[in-house]
Amino acid sequence: MSVPSRGQMARPSQLAFPAWYIARAHTILAVSAFATAFLMGCALHYKRIVKNGIAGWPDEWIPSVSATIGDWYPERNIFQILIALNSGPRLAIVLLQYYLYRSSSSSLPGFVMLCGILRTLSCGGWVYITSTDDHDAHDILMISYIVLNIPWMWGTMARRARDPLARRIRFWGSLIPMGYFFYQHKAKRIPGAFIYWSILTSLTPSLFYFSVWALEIAGQELSLLSTVSPILLGISPFSEWCRTRSGRTILHVLSLTGLAAYVLSSPLQRLCVVAFAVAAANIGIAVDWTSGEASYNGIMFCLGFLLSSIAKHANHSNVPVWPIVNEQSGGYNKTGIVLACLAIYNYATREPIPAVMQTERQKKHDTHSTEGTWLGGALSLGSLIFTLHCLLADPATLIAWSWTGYPVQGPVPHLHGSLTHIAQAIGLCLPLLLDYFGLDASDVLLHPLWLAYGGASAYYMCAYKNWRGYAGGLNFAVFLMSVTPLILRKATATSKIARTLFVAWFVVSVFVVVNVFTVAYAFVPGGEYFRERMHLVLLTQMMALALTFRWPRRRPEAPLASSMYSSRFAFLSAAAVLSILSLLVTMYRWPTVVVKPYRQDARIVRAGIWTVHFGIDNEGRDSQRRMRDLIKDMELDVVGLLETDLHRTVFGNRDLTRVMVEKLGYYADIGPGPNSHTWGAILLSKFPILNSTHHLLPSPHGELAPAIEAVLDMYGTEVTVVVSHNGQEETPLDRELQATELARIMSNSYPNPVIFLGYVVTKPLASRPAPYEIMVTDGRVHDIDEQDWDRWCEYIFYRGLYRTSYARVSRSTITDTELQIGQFVVPKNGAGVQDDSDNARYLRAWKEEIPEVHWFPKEYYPEVGGKRGHSYHVFNTPLYYKIPEGVAL
Repeated sequence: MSVPSRGQMARPSQLAFPAWYIARAHTILAVSAFATAFLMGCALHYKRIVKNGIAGWPDEWIPSVSATIGDWYPERNIFQILIALNSGPRLAIVLLQYYLYRSSSSSLPGFVMLCGILRTLSCGGWVYITSTDDHDAHDILMISYIVLNIPWMWGTMARRARDPLARRIRFWGSLIPMGYFFYQHKAKRIPGAFIYWSILTSLTPSLFYFSVWALEIAGQELSLLSTVSPILLGISPFSEWCRTRSGRTILHVLSLTGLAAYVLSSPLQRLCVVAFAVAAANIGIAVDWTSGEASYNGIMFCLGFLLSSIAKHANHSNVPVWPIVNEQSGGYNKTGIVLACLAIYNYATREPIPAVMQTERQKKHDTHSTEGTWLGGALSLGSLIFTLHCLLADPATLIAWSWTGYPVQGPVPHLHGSLTHIAQAIGLCLPLLLDYFGLDASDVLLHPLWLAYGGASAYYMCAYKNWRGYAGGLNFAVFLMSVTPLILRKATATSKIARTLFVAWFVVSVFVVVNVFTVAYAFVPGGEYFRERMHLVLLTQMMALALTFRWPRRRPEAPLASSMYSSRFAFLSAAAVLSILSLLVTMYRWPTVVVKPYRQDARIVRAGIWTVHFGIDNEGRDSQRRMRDLIKDMELDVVGLLETDLHRTVFGNRDLTRVMVEKLGYYADIGPGPNSHTWGAILLSKFPILNSTHHLLPSPHGELAPAIEAVLDMYGTEVTVVVSHNGQEETPLDRELQATELARIMSNSYPNPVIFLGYVVTKPLASRPAPYEIMVTDGRVHDIDEQDWDRWCEYIFYRGLYRTSYARVSRSTITDTELQIGQFVVPKNGAGVQDDSDNARYLRAWKEEIPEVHWFPKEYYPEVGGKRGHSYHVFNTPLYYKIPEGVAL
């Protein structure tokens, strides 16, 4: 009998089946595991599985996941068996997805596969290490699993271009109720932290509306002193009333008036109501800080602050319940009021929670800490509150400190703002994690070496730009959030609470004013002493913070109370959920509008200059959306915005580019940051920004004048665009020196085309030393229309382009300055302007004599009533100019 050769041997048949069988098996096993555990747990041990670290039956009726799947036989064992069976399909899905989407040009599939494997392992960790076995390990693995879900789901959806939008919405939207129920389950013990920060941070933009319109101390600044209201707690009967349930509820209701102030049309009336609300809120928060465990309250204080910052990130740099916003300007005031009312109702009707008993060591610490240390604690607390408000109230503030322009070499607000939130969350978790590893948070976080870490981080934030500077800022955020519970505990561990918090809030008010004086020194008496000395202000802040740290010969601090650690999982989970929420906001707000010029075929450029008065309109409302509407209607390709440095407490730490970048599609250069001590300048462009340089123009007497010099790729031609905000009439030397420097910048780019968009205080055709002649003659540029005599501060100059129109659009009530627009045609590449004479440039025309593509919107003609309060004014029409015949376009 012959033996078959190897090639003749029969091959085993292959088993083939659709890959979706694996996904279905995974889903069925996972659902079966949780459903079986839930049903059996409810049937056999319901009252036991609803008990958690805070409450039990009948106050708590929702089963705890950890107790349901890990505490009782037989539901625990059935759950673990089904999860074990589920691990095979789960890992198969991870590997199959990598196999399908792997690419040599992208590392994303490999990253997603790594996240999927780690996610699977962490799932096994919290399943088989139950909360009864090791509560901390179970919690950490659970949090890791939750966090890893974000890159896994995002990466999976990002690789599938055809993934239905509804499916994405279902997943991300499901996190909203999950977050809500987590809040109901874990974090509702101290309501109002977010509302408190919303009310507090609304005070300064409400009051400095008056300062920026008067350009001097207007008197309304005294409303800052509403923050020192805790001094009233020195009145014993009043203090005792505030600490009752009814007293605290009434204070909550009174502070709610700050949210309702948005309905008032008068800025002064809104300010009065907000100041009253802040006074009530600060008394209430003082009662909270001194009625329970201060470290616990410090964590809640930080969580509310972080949520407030995330809300700004989600709402284009405005807290959605601020009184300076309403439904037309992006506010969600009614929603905020309803939620606040529900929180107050919950507080007023829920069962009181017994106060946490202090250990003897804690009592001994409190006795010692009341003697002679209240002032140091007050100074530290005041410095901490201001520093948090100044640098971390908006995630883009640290980015603005590090920004240098194009090409981009550092973080950008839309993409990297979440890193600021994650750094804050890490700092918030540090005291809790240190305890998990057997270390006393007070020993580590109040050690002088930790202060040195914070100081070094602040130095890097100030001294460096781009990623290095931003990294310093992120580390400083970690430092600030980590010491907040400790500084708060130190400040409130005294019997002199009224004077302590009075001093703390007075320090906050002083820092707010001094921080403004570093820029606005020309308009306030004595302001010159603070000129451009923000680094010294920051040094003073650090010195005040240092008073709480554990220096030699000081009594050791007591460890953080066990009440905070008993809620460790709740706090860590809250920090993880808020970090995830921030990442979701980043993805949701990511600009999707294609950035391209409006009239590509005709090679037209519309460029506008607008002084927007810090984004606050005449009624004291945020003006971003009103600005967007006019810029959209005018179809501007390039926009220079001035008076835009809003990353300060007095302006609400806002970013005026967020709405227009997201909704209209622009590249944005936010100009010199808040640490450059200028009023601010922004460049928005529909054309790619090849490179940009920030200038601080010579300013020996007045405020520093900012300028942006950018090279844009306009239809293949490199065009230099300069945006600047020059000095005032009161400083003629500043204006002369600034004009000379701007002329040098424009002349250096000759013969390349130039567009200048700026605030220049001068009369048209004024001779030297007035800026006009210096800039036009030495800068080798032309005025947009030298026969327009009715100008004083806004000017458009150009070179190397064909001007076809010039328009002046009234401001309505958005700001105190009009929008000026110049329209140009970029010559054919390499052709240049063939005839630059006055006769060739001033071929005036009616709009009907030029192609319709050059026309401005007809709705803005005054004879038809204009639109939203805007109209073409001065000439009552845009001016139009013909292009010389025979030129190459």
